[in-house]
Amino acid sequence: GSAQDLIEFFRDERIGHQLNLAGDSYCSKLWQNDIAPRLHTLFENVEVKPSLLHGDLWSGNIGSVEGKPTIYDPATYWGHHEAEWGMSWCAGFGKSFWDGYREVIPEDEGFLDRKPLYDAYHQLNHYNLFGGGYISSARGDLETLKR
Repeated sequence: GSAQDLIEFFRDERIGHQLNLAGDSYCSKLWQNDIAPRLHTLFENVEVKPSLLHGDLWSGNIGSVEGKPTIYDPATYWGHHEAEWGMSWCAGFGKSFWDGYREVIPEDEGFLDRKPLYDAYHQLNHYNLFGGGYISSARGDLETLKR
């Protein structure tokens, strides 16, 4: 798939779906009016190659078997590699993990502008699964994207 396909997938099937489930009119309006129409601009001059993602990469889904690192309980999908960072707010991985990640996959220009998009997806998903204050975090991420 093309970069546009991945952007549309994230817009409609990731964030859009979570917003529909959440039923939060503020977040939905912010997304529909201010973010989704210009989502493609966040990916200008970025080569988006489909990557097989774990999709739920956090400390509760890693372990070791016979002394070797193991990840499990995936929510696997094809997307932009940066989307794995969406759980970094609760992953509990140390600096050495993320430094090692960046040795393998260097940071693309504009990543910090896109990171709130990935965070918002997981905040919305957590809100839909567990309720509580996750919606406030999602609002903050969406407000950051609006700027």
